[in-house]
Amino acid sequence: MVSHRQGNAQRISALDERAEALHLKRDMGIADARAMHPCIDIVEADPEADRRLLEGLADWCDRYTPLVALDGVDGLFLDVTGCTHLFGGERAMLDDILSRFFHQGFDVRAGLAPTPGAAWAAARFCGDRIVGSGEEEALLAPLPLAALRIAPETRASLESVGLRTAGAVMAAPRAPLARRFGASLLLRLDQALGHLDEAISPRLPVAPLSVERHLVEPVTLTEDIERLVGLLATTLKTDLERRGEGARSLALLLFRVDGAVSRIALGTSRPMRDPRLIQKLFHERLAALEQDIDAGYGFDLVRLSVLAAAAFDMAQADLTGEVADDGADIALFADRIRARLGEGAVLRPVAFESHLPERAVANIPFTEAPRRITPPRKPGKVQAPKTIFPPERPIRLFRAPEPIEVPATEMPEGPPRNFRWRRALYRVTRAEGPERIAAEWWREAPGDPSASSRDYFRIEDADGRRYWLYRQGLYGGSQVAPRWFMHGVFA
Repeated sequence: MVSHRQGNAQRISALDERAEALHLKRDMGIADARAMHPCIDIVEADPEADRRLLEGLADWCDRYTPLVALDGVDGLFLDVTGCTHLFGGERAMLDDILSRFFHQGFDVRAGLAPTPGAAWAAARFCGDRIVGSGEEEALLAPLPLAALRIAPETRASLESVGLRTAGAVMAAPRAPLARRFGASLLLRLDQALGHLDEAISPRLPVAPLSVERHLVEPVTLTEDIERLVGLLATTLKTDLERRGEGARSLALLLFRVDGAVSRIALGTSRPMRDPRLIQKLFHERLAALEQDIDAGYGFDLVRLSVLAAAAFDMAQADLTGEVADDGADIALFADRIRARLGEGAVLRPVAFESHLPERAVANIPFTEAPRRITPPRKPGKVQAPKTIFPPERPIRLFRAPEPIEVPATEMPEGPPRNFRWRRALYRVTRAEGPERIAAEWWREAPGDPSASSRDYFRIEDADGRRYWLYRQGLYGGSQVAPRWFMHGVFA
């Protein structure tokens, strides 16, 4: 038996057939149960472990339909509309589900009906039963009130007035029922009978495109999985071409014969539908996760899904059959590195509008960087390009300026004669500057050191090494002495 704490008492939350044969019931106190049978075994409930197990079973049920939802703490809803013919019909699908669960060590009950409410009642009160369209009322009539999924308080109130079955509630006038017991009772009744629609919210987003392959013999080798990915991607290409789209996010689902599911996802920097390229990306991903994927007794179902898609722009080739280089090779290289090492393995520098050097450029993930588009050339007179020489900047810019010690200067506004940086003393032989850089006006906040103006100098020491340092603040301008920082080094 499994126990849980309810209020200040420890009660039975679940029990097996042997415990039921001893006339023990759910919600019975543990003290009473031990008094009746001192030798019973009781295990403390672990709701989090039960939740993980139920979610794992929901992932496994994804082999039948992508519309799988959790039902409380011990049930699942599967919307199999349009899926039963793939398994030989409703009875064949139901038998397959029950058989596979039995071989995994689970004792389950299942019901199939046109409405979620009728299916819930069939599974929990009738066991293995298929309810046809229009048979919902005949199913529910002899069942107890709990089959309507109503609150315990409402159920107790109905029983107190002699309404003990769902059929008795259906035969009673609706207006007095709604007035006395609330609208939720009639809502549950109408949902079970199919008078009102009841939507099932799947726990995972439904992929717009999916292809799968059922295997007679389970596969365990990575090479076999990669070959199946290529075959599935070839089938997926036809659907993507028909929609004029390319995949931006893909997921590979590997269903193991004993119920475990491995879900492998990857993203692309630009829309893709070439099976060869998709296979290369999953080759890298599978190589990175080889130690984490446990094939067990093998995978008998492999599914490739498109989680996100975007418009696919066809590139026009010239007369020689060559297509202008638009960075596709670099994008594929970045995608393969990201598939092997993770999303943050490849970054791209992007310029931002800021006067401060450390804020003018940021490294962002490759897929989030804006794609550079070369504008088409306009016919007409060709003008000579304008030459603009930007200010000289160091090859290596530090992520954060490092403080340095400046003992003296030639003049208050001039460069230092020498400085100490990282415990070493450097003697200045040449200097250029200053170049004043100030933060944007909206950053001029009191107490923000990055908001004050900076005077940058290009410095060369006695050994020919060149540095980029700046002075923050002015001598004599305030009671706080200026501070010096090293911001970068030249080649």
